[in-house]
Amino acid sequence: MSLFVASTRSAFRAVAPIKRSFQTRRSYATEPSKGGSSSSSTILLGAAAVGIAGAGAYFFSGSGAAKKAEASAKQVTEKISPGEIKKAFVGGDQGWLSLKLEEVELVNHNTKRLRFRLPEDDMVSGLHVASAILTKFKPFDAEKAVLRPYTPISDESAQGYIDLLVKKYEGGPMSTYLHDMAPGQRLDIKGPLPKYPWEANKHKHIALVAGGTGITPMYQLIRAIFNNPDDKTKVTLVFGNVSEEDVLLKHELATIENHYPQRFRAFYVLDNPPKEWTGAKGYINKDLLKTVLPEPKNEDIKIFVCGPPGMMNSISGNKKSPRDQGELTGILKELGYSPDQVYKF
Repeated sequence: MSLFVASTRSAFRAVAPIKRSFQTRRSYATEPSKGGSSSSSTILLGAAAVGIAGAGAYFFSGSGAAKKAEASAKQVTEKISPGEIKKAFVGGDQGWLSLKLEEVELVNHNTKRLRFRLPEDDMVSGLHVASAILTKFKPFDAEKAVLRPYTPISDESAQGYIDLLVKKYEGGPMSTYLHDMAPGQRLDIKGPLPKYPWEANKHKHIALVAGGTGITPMYQLIRAIFNNPDDKTKVTLVFGNVSEEDVLLKHELATIENHYPQRFRAFYVLDNPPKEWTGAKGYINKDLLKTVLPEPKNEDIKIFVCGPPGMMNSISGNKKSPRDQGELTGILKELGYSPDQVYKF
């Protein structure tokens, strides 16, 4: 099988660690699967971070709900001592924050970047690695609000904003609603929602198996690892998509690989590749994973999986609930990995 390692070394040799606000550039996203639903410090790759979301709600500026949320956020901020980092999302009984949409950028045929302002310009999001946010949207004709968790991939140290990368799914009420939003409108968000707690060198080698927008929690991990000079973790990424245009964060991933070729390898699989494609074709399969993943007999490894339900079923089995990883099945079980070696986002 042909394996493709993303590398654009000549274009990024001069990239150095810098801190900056979002800079407009080409980004990528993916098509939804037929099954249904289903990113620290200075960014070494020198690329703007964005986040992913597929659902949300907004309130117009000046509405009662918006003012109430802003007042709540202000109360939290006022309790913080001078010199402390102010966090927008503090969890617990904080409740929902109504964040104003500041910018909208069309990324590709079904994806937009949305930037939301935090309550104060010197606030950070309050998220840690790995964690997510929860978004809320209540359709006008519905009795209940629709809730969905998503992983922002704006840098955890970014002040004043979070960026979300929203892919529109056919028939998806949340992603459709977000795509219809305009600057000045508001989205209800709360968090952080803790996922897999990461610390430097927690594992010697991790492998990330992602499909489509499932790359987002993986990118959060990747960025945290390679932004930390004390973290020497080796990372292998296997990333499946429909077409080359659909590869999310391709530029950022290639830049990291260019900087750390001995520690980061990325393998791409396309279901509908162009004629000149030299990488793997079709779906992520057993042969590919057996070839590129660390062997299950190796100690101190972890396999992370995130993608649409069909991919999850094939690779590892789906989670039963946010708190229940469910049974390990599929290719990873067949290859001999144990449940404690696998984490499903």
